[in-house]
Amino acid sequence: MSLGTGIVLFVIGAILAFALNVQVSWIDLHLVGYILMIAGAVGIILGIILMTRRRRTIATTRTAVDPVNGERVTRRVGDSDDIV
Repeated sequence: MSLGTGIVLFVIGAILAFALNVQVSWIDLHLVGYILMIAGAVGIILGIILMTRRRRTIATTRTAVDPVNGERVTRRVGDSDDIV
């Protein structure tokens, strides 16, 4: 969701900064457009970082010999963060 929000903020900011030709006395729409574009770029970067962190998986395999009866025991432990 943060990736899509960042793209929307960037597009709205670009429209305000470059395509809109309206003068308002109480606010500078060009400055607001640049601020929204910066916020959108930060949102896109954070969205990409969070998306890559979610895909990481840790798997550990351990093999040991049971001292009582001499059988080989293999144990697999997996840890994942919401893998779809």
